Amino acid sequence: MSFLSPKMPSLPPVAPAPEPPKAEISQAERDEVAAEQASVERKRKGRRSTILTGPLGDVSETEIQKKTLLGS
Repeated sequence: MSFLSPKMPSLPPVAPAPEPPKAEISQAERDEVAAEQASVERKRKGRRSTILTGPLGDVSETEIQKKTLLGS
């Protein structure tokens, strides 16, 4: 029953791709980008500053012995 289905219209022609922007930037723009990146680096809070334990875990000494009612 393929003779009953409508024919697919042809596709429109493809437009040429736009020209990519130039990679050259001025010295003022370079300075502005460098200043922005430096600001981000200063404000960044790393993982090391948020973890309060060392790589071995919590190494603080805790009280292991507890007084009981049986032994005075």
